[in-house]
Amino acid sequence: MSILGRFIVLISLMLCINIAASNLPISKIGKVFTKIENCRNAIDDDGDGLIDLNDDDCICQKGEPESLIPNPSFEETNCCPQNRSELDCANGWIQASDPTTDFLHTCGWMGWPNLPPPLPFPDGKGAVGFRDGRNTSSSPERNWKEYSGACLLNPLKANKEYTFEFHVGFINPVVSPPIEISFFGTAKCINLPFGVGNQSLGCPTNGPDWQFLGSNRVFGSNIWVKTSITITPKEDIYAIAIGPPCAPSTGDVNLYYFFDNLILAESKFFNIEIEQNGKHCGNDFLLSTVENIDYNYQWYKDGIAIIGETTHEYFPHTKEGVYNVLVEIEGNCKLSDDYNYKLKETYSFVNEKICENESFNFNGNPLLSEGIYIDTVKNIENCDSIIVLELEVIGDEEEILFAKFFQGDDFKVGNFVFKEPGQYDLKFQTSFGCDSLVELNLTTYNLFIPNVFSPNEDGFNDVFQIYNYDNDISITSLIIYSRWGSKVFHANSFIRDVDPTWDGNLNGIMVEEGTYTYMLELKLKNGGNKILIGDITLVL
Repeated sequence: MSILGRFIVLISLMLCINIAASNLPISKIGKVFTKIENCRNAIDDDGDGLIDLNDDDCICQKGEPESLIPNPSFEETNCCPQNRSELDCANGWIQASDPTTDFLHTCGWMGWPNLPPPLPFPDGKGAVGFRDGRNTSSSPERNWKEYSGACLLNPLKANKEYTFEFHVGFINPVVSPPIEISFFGTAKCINLPFGVGNQSLGCPTNGPDWQFLGSNRVFGSNIWVKTSITITPKEDIYAIAIGPPCAPSTGDVNLYYFFDNLILAESKFFNIEIEQNGKHCGNDFLLSTVENIDYNYQWYKDGIAIIGETTHEYFPHTKEGVYNVLVEIEGNCKLSDDYNYKLKETYSFVNEKICENESFNFNGNPLLSEGIYIDTVKNIENCDSIIVLELEVIGDEEEILFAKFFQGDDFKVGNFVFKEPGQYDLKFQTSFGCDSLVELNLTTYNLFIPNVFSPNEDGFNDVFQIYNYDNDISITSLIIYSRWGSKVFHANSFIRDVDPTWDGNLNGIMVEEGTYTYMLELKLKNGGNKILIGDITLVL
C-alpha cells in the first residue's frame, strides 16, 4: 500500500474512533458535527438549528408501550386467511380452545357475511372474531367458548402491576350485547391449547393450570370500543388467553365479537398524562404528572427544555405554549402527549333594555344612554372574559285603542273591567317594566233587537226584525223557540245587507201569542263568533 493510501486509512480510522467515542448521531447526512445534541439544556448543541425535542436526535417513546403479546394487531402473517378458524395464519397466535376463533385480514377473508366487523380495524389490517355460546338446530351449546392464546415475549412477573389495553368490536345489540370480556393466564406455554378434544370445556379455568386474571364489561354497536384491564399476578405468567366470560351464555342467537390491538405491558410504561390543577389563568395553575421517587423528570415548553423544572409538577405562570414532560423509568423514557396551554379568553354578547330615566349597572358603571359598551372581567377560571353590551333605552309608549263590546257584557283589558262605553286612560307596564299608556275608546256594537211585536196586520210593528247597523258584525243564524222548546222559526241564509224577520207564522199558521226565545248567532269582523239569547213577546 502506498504512503497516501495508508494516510487515508489512518484518517478514516481516526474519524470512526471519534464518532464512536462521542456517540454522534449519524442521521444528518452530508454534514459533520463535532457536538452531540443535549436534549435537556435548551441549547442547539450540534448547530443544526434545532433544539431539544425539536431535534430528531432527541427521540423518546410517545403513546403505547411495546406489547408483551407477540403480533398484538395480527399484522404479521404466514398466510392469508381464506375461511373461518384460520388463526394459525397469524404469527405468534394459537387456537387456545377446541371451539376456534376466526382470523380476519384485509389480504383475504374478512368475516362471516352476516357478521360484518366494524371498519376500519383499530390498528392495521387484521383482527380476530369469536363466539360466546353457539345455537345449533338441535340445541343451544351454552359452554361453546372461543379463545385465542399466545406465549408472551417476556413473562408477567409476580406482584408487578400490568395493564392490558385492547379494542373490542361490536356488530349490533342483538348479535353483540354487552360482554364481560375476560383475560386468563398460565405459568407454562405448554398449557396452550387447553381442553383439547372437549368442545364443551368452556373457559380455561375449567381445566388445570390456568387462572383468571381479570375482566371488564364492554358494550357498543357497530363500533370498536377501547378498554383495559389492570392486573397484578401472584405468580409469573408465561402464556395468556382472551375471550368470553366463564358463565354459560344465555343468548338465543349466536353471540359474536371481535378484538384487536392487544397491548400488554407494565402499567408504568403506558401514556404519561399531564393533569391540570387550579384556576386556568391564575398564578396557582399547575401542571402535574404521576409522582414516583424512582422516576426522573424534565419539563418542556414548545419542545425546549425548561431549565431546573425536573420534578413531577410545573407552574406555567400564565405563559402560553405547548408543554410536555419527559419521564425516565428504569432507563426508558416516556414523553407525554402535547398539552396546549392557552389562556381562555371568552366573549359574551348581552342585550339589555332599560326605561327612560333609569340606569344600567355595567361592571360598577351606571349607564344612562343606549349604545354598545365593552368591558373585560375575570371569569371563574381567572381568565379574561370580554363582555359586549348592547343597551337599548325604551321610552314611555303611548297607544290609542278602539274596541267594541255587546251591551250587557264585560270588556276586559289586563286587570281592568268595563261595563259601559266611554273613553278611558289606562296605564300598564311592559315586560321590561316601562310605562305603557293606552287611550281606550270603547263603544257598543250597533245592533237593535226589539222585545215585542204584534203581527195583526195593522201596519205597525207587524214583524219581528233584527236591525244590524254595524259593519263589524254579520248575522249567520236566527232561531226562535216556543216556551216549550219547540222550534218555530229558523233562518241561516240571508241576502247581503238584509236583516232576518219573522211574521209569527209557523207553516202558514199564526202561532199563539205569548213569549218566545230567540238565539242569534253573529260573526265578528275579527274572526270570532257571538251568540245572543233573549225573549220576544208576540201580541195579537
